[in-house]
Parts: sequence; C-alpha cells; structure tokens
Amino acid sequence: MQDRKPNDVSRRRFITTSAVGLAATGLPAWLAKEAAAAPGPARRTFGPNDQINVAGIGLGGSKGGFRQGLGDTRSAASKPGCKVVAVSEVDKTHLAEGVKAFGEGTKGYIDYRELLARPDIDVVVIGSPDHWHATMAIDAMRAGKDVYCEKPLALTIYEGRRIADTARETGRVFQTGSQQRSDGRFRTACEMVRNGRIGKIKRVEARLPGAPSGGPYPALPYPDDLEWNRWLGPAPYTEYVKERTHGSFRYWYEYSGGMMTDWGAHHLDITQWALGMDDSGPVAVQATGKAPAYDPRSYNVHTDFAVTYTYPGGISVLATNKGENGVRFEGENGWIFVSRGKIEASDKAILEDPLPATAVRLYKSDDHMGNFIQCVRERKDPICTAEIGHRSATVCHMGNISLRLGGRRLEWDPAQERFTNDAEANNMRRRVMRRPWAV
Repeated sequence: MQDRKPNDVSRRRFITTSAVGLAATGLPAWLAKEAAAAPGPARRTFGPNDQINVAGIGLGGSKGGFRQGLGDTRSAASKPGCKVVAVSEVDKTHLAEGVKAFGEGTKGYIDYRELLARPDIDVVVIGSPDHWHATMAIDAMRAGKDVYCEKPLALTIYEGRRIADTARETGRVFQTGSQQRSDGRFRTACEMVRNGRIGKIKRVEARLPGAPSGGPYPALPYPDDLEWNRWLGPAPYTEYVKERTHGSFRYWYEYSGGMMTDWGAHHLDITQWALGMDDSGPVAVQATGKAPAYDPRSYNVHTDFAVTYTYPGGISVLATNKGENGVRFEGENGWIFVSRGKIEASDKAILEDPLPATAVRLYKSDDHMGNFIQCVRERKDPICTAEIGHRSATVCHMGNISLRLGGRRLEWDPAQERFTNDAEANNMRRRVMRRPWAV
C-alpha cells in the first residue's frame, strides 16, 4: 500500500503478528490468558484424499514490494493439507513469479476462466483489483469453488449484493479478506462495546489514511508483459497509463474507491461489527471532501474527506482521513481506541475487568486464512462471509457516492439497499460493465 503513515502497521506485519499470539498485543492479561487456554483449530493428519487444491487469481500489487494476492495465496498454501496447483495473472512477469513461488505442478493461466474449468481445484484466492472482484468471485462460485476474496468485496453496491446472493444460492464457503476480524484487539474492542463497557455509544471515529494526488501521467505503449485489455476487463477501455495499474489502481474510481474503500473496508467493518450491524447499516450519509481537478491521466479519488453516517439510535459515525489510524468508540461512560498496534481505553478497568460468563461473545478467529480453510473442511460460515463483506463495503460506497455528488445528504434504506431521496445516487449503486463482462 502506498501513502502509509509512519505509525501504521504494514499489512504483511499485521497478517503475521495476528497469527503468532496475544502476549505482546496490548490485550488485557485476563483475555490473553483466556485465549492461550482456549483450544486452537482442530488439527489432524491429512491423507491424500483430504488435500485441498488451491488456485490464486490475481497475484499482483506493487512490483518489487509485497503483493497482497501472492501473500494471501501463500497463506493458504501454508495451511495443513493445502496445495497451490494453479495461478492466474494478466501480468506475465507476476505470473511467472507465481508459478516459480509454488513450485513443481503449479500451472499458470492468463485467462482465469481456464483455471476455473479445472474440476480438481477446490478453493480460489482472489487478489485482483476491485473492479474484477464480482466477475471472478461469481464465476468461481458457479464453477463450484469456495472463495477467499480480498476486500473491499466489490466495486459497487450492486456487485456486492450479487456476490452475497450467489454465495447463498450456491452454498459455497466465502471469506472476505477483512483480516482485522481475526485480530484479538479488534474483537476485544467490539465485545466491550457490545457489552456496554463504555455505556451507550454516541459517536465512532473511523480514522483512515488519505489518498495521494498525482498526475497528469503520460500515456505510454503498454508493456509486453502486461495484457492491458484483460487487465481492464469490465472497466472502460482507456489508453495505458502505468499509474492506473498495480498498487496505485486504488486511486482511480474506475477500479477502486480510494482510501474510503481500501481502509474503510477495514475500519468501517469493525464499526459495523461493534454496533451489531453486520446485516444492516446506517440510515443516512453526508460527506465533505477534496477531489482533484478532473484529468483522464490523473488520480481522481478524493484525497481528503469527512463522511458522517447516522445509525439507528442516533449514533454518529465519522470516517475521516484525520487523526491516528484506528477506530475510536465514544460512549456515555468513556472511550475505547483500537488499531493494529494497540488497544486502550479512558479507564484501564474497561479492558482489565474480565467479562462475566453471561457476556456477549463474538465469533473468535485468530487466523483469517486458517479460519477460512477450516470452514471449507467443515462446511461452515467463516468469520467474514460475503454478506458481511458486502454490508461493510456498502457503507464505504455510500460515503463515496455522497462525496462524488458534492456532499449531498442521502437517506438510506438498509433493508432495500437503496437511497430514498436521490435518484442520481441510486443510479450510482452500479456501473456499466464493458462487454462481454457482466454479473
């Protein structure tokens, strides 16, 4: 990820530390002890018939740096009984690196549909840019594969709904890559909020990074190792600009949603979890922000933003690029702040006093990919299903829609998933996909 603040924990470090243990995470001693005593995921010796064959679709990111799709696929390969047998990439350099990384027997494909046609593949890990998620995920589920898909779940509200509905209709196991749900700090914060430790919630701040401005960048011949038309896929055709691809695709609305979706899909997801809104959402949104001047060769997402959501009960949620990265819950009796590096509260007793036996306890996972693989074996719902991922991404998309409409206040019906006061905003719940792609 680019434009990272110095005090942010990198995604690579986050994924590693969340699976190592709880001793040094800043969790209260009682919870660390409880977690250490709890049994871990069931382990067994996997015979040949138990092997889960994994395929990675979309390995890229920033060339020369950590690539999320490759990292996720490696994480799946590290789980007992799992083997990567295929990868798909439209960047031929990344494709060759992927085949090499997973060794003998791994076959590479440029067209992911050829990979999905293989009956021996059980699971696909999708790490492509956001504008590809819906098409790839739906195709995979219809091909009988279980799916781990990176966040944000989809580029639009409509596409997220189509993914969630397809997961339900096909009965496939689906995990959204919102890894913070598998971190004990975030789960603890949400449990404390759910159990009233800081009283009635009045306000939440989801503090995100801001997106960079940049451009205009030159249009160039696309490189020999990149299938540019395939990279664009369902997005509008445009001349090749290097900065549209790999890690910086996040800064173009054609392919992503800036930091509102890239980090908002993490922190607003935790907000939804804490508020008990996994199957619902806010009832209104209004945003202010700074958009760069339009230029087809420049980044076009909002660089600064303050998005205010109204939740049932009058709870106000602010998504902003100001302040220390993390989520701050403010209640009548105190506050809790949680990030990838720490959890703290206005009073130590809020965290240090153990929860009673009758307390609300949330789904527990300390290994996001491990949770997914275990659920594949047991045919159970993982910690962040397609429905949950869709609802959390929807909150992010609502904020971007208000931003792109100049800060209009939009009323939202979470049951019908539509705006009740703005036809133009409703039209922005979906996009026109370039033929032949559709969902």
